[in-house]
Amino acid sequence: MSKTTETGSPHPLDVALGSRIRLRRRELGFSQEQLAREVGITFQQVQKYEHGTNRVSFSRLVEIAQALKCGIVDIIGDLDRPNGAEPFSRHLASLSEPGATELLDAYASITSAKHRRAILNLAKQLAEGKNAELYAVSEETV
Repeated sequence: MSKTTETGSPHPLDVALGSRIRLRRRELGFSQEQLAREVGITFQQVQKYEHGTNRVSFSRLVEIAQALKCGIVDIIGDLDRPNGAEPFSRHLASLSEPGATELLDAYASITSAKHRRAILNLAKQLAEGKNAELYAVSEETV
């Protein structure tokens, strides 16, 4: 089981590591079940690792990295550095939200700076809970 913080939640480093595993798994198009089969565990265990609920042992991390066709360092990155996980893991956690990587890919493929700005403004309005009057980009806003 994962070491928890004083609030009872999983340790931020366990959550950050799980987010990186999830991100790589999704990048390859693997389901949790596929990764579990490759590693020889249940998909529920993969869920627990990805949420930081259970800690990933070193030997299991090696198996996961092999199944995800990458090195351990590709998954761990800068998590061992002081404050290395803070801003980066927040963004990684956001990327593990459903549809986030598809949205990022679509955004990156937009070549017009005006269109990118319009998408960003719309997303910010929606995130702030404002009732965006127009969900489509009009010619006037671009």
